[in-house]
Amino acid sequence: MAHAALLHWSPLLSLPSSTSRRPARSRRRGVVSLRPMASSTAQQQQAPAPAPPGLKEGIAGFYDESSGMWENIWGDHMHHGFYDSGEAASMADHRRAQIRMIEEALAFAAVPDDPEKKPKTIVDVGCGIGGSSRYLANKYGAQCKGITLSPVQAERGNALAAAQGLSDKVSLQVADALEQPFADGQFDLVWSMESGEHMPDKRKFVTELARVTAPGGTIIIVTWCHRNLEPSETSLKPDELNLLKRICDAFYLPDWCSPSDYVNIAQSLSLEDIKTADWSENVAPFWPAVIKSALTWKGLTSLLTTGWKTVRGAMVMPLMIQGYRKGLIKFAIITCRKPGAA
Repeated sequence: MAHAALLHWSPLLSLPSSTSRRPARSRRRGVVSLRPMASSTAQQQQAPAPAPPGLKEGIAGFYDESSGMWENIWGDHMHHGFYDSGEAASMADHRRAQIRMIEEALAFAAVPDDPEKKPKTIVDVGCGIGGSSRYLANKYGAQCKGITLSPVQAERGNALAAAQGLSDKVSLQVADALEQPFADGQFDLVWSMESGEHMPDKRKFVTELARVTAPGGTIIIVTWCHRNLEPSETSLKPDELNLLKRICDAFYLPDWCSPSDYVNIAQSLSLEDIKTADWSENVAPFWPAVIKSALTWKGLTSLLTTGWKTVRGAMVMPLMIQGYRKGLIKFAIITCRKPGAA
């Protein structure tokens, strides 16, 4: 999965400044969450809604169909880029911004670079064609497993790993993020870059991330969310729900949740050092650049040869921009740590 723009082109809190380590020129807001936060929906107190029929098949088909087009135009990192607020995005620097997104997430979570403390085992949950998997394996010299619902993505990602001499470190496979084929406590770093929005059961999703995390290991979730509700609200407004539904129908998404929902789930699982931040302003320049690339001859011809699922995704891009501008859609990072062994 891991996506952005056309691929589910695979969301935070307006919070005071965090003191977390960060690369130069980063502008972001974050906070350590020390107590439970108000849930954004009454549904968080109930069992989650069942996954829509055919959701997994729809997600797999969507990425089977669209991943080649994305790689052809934007490369192997299928997620947003990170920009300084107000910075204009261009095709020339998109890869730099996508790499910066990875580095910003690692910095926000304070993942150590020290040879003795750096992660040695990593899982990339919703790995796309393995852009993050290969980057992280190279950066840390780590063993990295990736999972995706798309057989096309897994095959392509493994081929790229082989071409880059990383077959001994990177391995992608088809698997469900809600039922991961890994042992308990297997990974020092659990990475989910823009895949959480596809999960029909957010609690089970975070529970699985925590299960496969080694004691003392780090969990990083970068995802699309809807805004937090005001204390007087019990749900989003009807027009907001309608906008999200139109996006969900095109991108094979189940119900959305808020950043505070993720925080509450993490707290209920006794995870530690929970932090979240709103990076919506930092990804805003990415969307105009994606639309501009889609309107080139290369973009248009690629789009028209991929299939209806991808075309339908492209058609709702203006709704994503509208959702960001309204403050309805938030691009969020949530990080936490599994308690160390006693």
